[in-house]
Amino acid sequence: MTAAAEPARPRRRRGAAESLGSIVLGFESVVVFLSGLVVFGLRAMPAAVPDWWGIVAGSVLAVLMLTTARLLKRRWGFVLGWTLQGVLALGALLVPAILIVALIFGGLWAYATIKGAQLDARNARLAAETPDTSNGD
Repeated sequence: MTAAAEPARPRRRRGAAESLGSIVLGFESVVVFLSGLVVFGLRAMPAAVPDWWGIVAGSVLAVLMLTTARLLKRRWGFVLGWTLQGVLALGALLVPAILIVALIFGGLWAYATIKGAQLDARNARLAAETPDTSNGD
């Protein structure tokens, strides 16, 4: 028995907001991990906290962003994405240059969610207006 004998499950259609958001979070996760290395390298953690926690924080935030990219099929995934943008902005308290990263990716995230939702609404409207010719009649 080969894999070709089994019918292929159709792929779920992803909306524009989900696609754009996952792209932004994917690229942002790399930059967030590197920001954690910067916090470690500059020894920017408070005196009571070991410096290696900068790497841990950057790694955890990067993994959370990658996980959230997979959860964007649900509405609360976008809320979690906004929350992660805020957490990244809080990193500017340790290294002010992280605020630049937060502003750039926050803007990209806002564009992806807002414009993606507009595109999804337009595509749904166009799909509703187009007659279904797939039944062969």
